[in-house]
Amino acid sequence: MRLLLTSQKERYFIEVKENHLYKRSIGFILFFSIMILLVFYISSNCEVEPMVADFPKIIAHRGANDRFNESTISAYKIAANDDVDALEVDLRMTKDGSLVAMHDKTIDRTTNGTGEVSHYNLEEIKEIPTIEVFSNQSTVAVIPTLKEILDTFTDTEHYYIETRLVNDVLAMEESLVQLLNEYDLIEKKLVTIQSFSQDSLERIHELAPEVPLTLLFGKGKFSLKEAKMADYPFIGMEASDVTLKNVNELHRQGKEVHVFFNDLETEKKEQERVKLLNVDGYFTNDIGFTKKILQLE
Repeated sequence: MRLLLTSQKERYFIEVKENHLYKRSIGFILFFSIMILLVFYISSNCEVEPMVADFPKIIAHRGANDRFNESTISAYKIAANDDVDALEVDLRMTKDGSLVAMHDKTIDRTTNGTGEVSHYNLEEIKEIPTIEVFSNQSTVAVIPTLKEILDTFTDTEHYYIETRLVNDVLAMEESLVQLLNEYDLIEKKLVTIQSFSQDSLERIHELAPEVPLTLLFGKGKFSLKEAKMADYPFIGMEASDVTLKNVNELHRQGKEVHVFFNDLETEKKEQERVKLLNVDGYFTNDIGFTKKILQLE
């Protein structure tokens, strides 16, 4: 009887030990499986997705604003001579409904005048020149209308136009599309329109559904969820919001990423950084530098 009990006890301990070893083996297998999956997940998220665009676009931000007064005919001519992919034109609307090239809501920063563009009629705005200093010399140039820009370049350039609300309401979209159609630029696929306002983009789409649109996000306001859900082929964001995750996620959605640079002091460094992430477009303030890093010179 004692031998039988001893044998049963030994079998019990053996079974417990085997069960323990089995559980440890399963634990090790699960642990290593999780580690492999984790490594795969991390590595897949560290890989840079290829560009959606066939080639990176060089977009002259307000023309060649590093060499002449921004958003003027001369600044756009210099940029065009540099063989950029598009001229970026910010639009504002005057009190009498004319579309002019002006980035800011007011004329304070770029002219010797003050006040909002929408408070002036065209004749008045034409009397207030833009003023800038280059190489210790002042340069003066008139504020151009969009029509004057189109008259200058006609169908020889691609226009990357930004719409804005006028006094917080939609106002310029019909006039813009009508003017672009007068020059057959939409039919010739020479226009891209961008805006921070989805209402403006939706109105443009209603008027000209064939025009490619870019949804812009202000610095620090980028929403990956909103960008992925937006039914637009291009997403514009400030350089500080450009991360591997954001770019990869948008590229997987088939969306191009176009980057603008608010900080001129860090722009070159940021251009080099976002280049490594395969962004699709550069709203550049230094055309020569951008062409250099993209090895286009």
